[in-house]
Amino acid sequence: MIRKRVAGMVVAAAVVAASVVAIAGRSPSAQAASAVPAFDHIVVVMFENHAYSQINGSSSAPTFNSLAGQGAKFTQAYGVTHPSQPNYAAIFSGSTQGLTSDSCPHTFSGNNLGNQLISAGKTFKGYSESMPSAAYTGCSSGQYQRKHNSWVNFSNVPTASNLRYSDFPSSANYASLPTVSFVTPNMCSDMHDCSVGNGDTWLKNNLTAYATWATTHNSLLVITFDEDNGGSSNHIFTAFLGAHTQVGTFSNQINHYNVLSTIESSYGLAHLNSAAEITNVWN
Repeated sequence: MIRKRVAGMVVAAAVVAASVVAIAGRSPSAQAASAVPAFDHIVVVMFENHAYSQINGSSSAPTFNSLAGQGAKFTQAYGVTHPSQPNYAAIFSGSTQGLTSDSCPHTFSGNNLGNQLISAGKTFKGYSESMPSAAYTGCSSGQYQRKHNSWVNFSNVPTASNLRYSDFPSSANYASLPTVSFVTPNMCSDMHDCSVGNGDTWLKNNLTAYATWATTHNSLLVITFDEDNGGSSNHIFTAFLGAHTQVGTFSNQINHYNVLSTIESSYGLAHLNSAAEITNVWN
């Protein structure tokens, strides 16, 4: 009887030991974290008016595909609506703010990511390419369009947060980046008026160095699009890459509201939209 009990205990111990070995032997990338990491910096860049199928695997978009291959690529990411401007409002404030067109100007007083961060003692800056001067409030200037610059529309975001892309820190100074940055390429660089190849070259020249830096400096790059090319599905290309990010493709359906909630969760902020944060892509 005693012999049987001892034998049973040995078998049980062996099972436990085997389980521990099996768990230890798993690749860390196979185990998703249950919460969004607290990043030191997040940079969000939004491109324009191209469907997922126009970017994914395209020979004209090697940088998009290379960067996505180094992080989490979402195969089921979608814009919220058409046209462009409501999507920019959605990812920044959790609402389209009633916008149904690209009209300008607009002024809103509701809460938004920039105000949330600043109120919590964090920092926010928006960097717009080709904007003629910092704190500019005009609707357009050359290839700059205010409709793609959501933060300028909110009275509770300080004018000091509205910067030109030329003010974006150099690679030697990425540590000086604000907590969260939104980057808006101009109408050619974002592919609205120019080719996919042009946007890909802009991404390569301007943000690949940050993407590399982010992986070793507890930071994140979010690459996304406002909307597709006018299709009913609004299927867009979106990728996360940087520290704590699993490498692979993810088929969970997301949109701009999920991206916003994810950023808010990283800093313990309340969600401006009820959409869930994304948790299945973190190590």
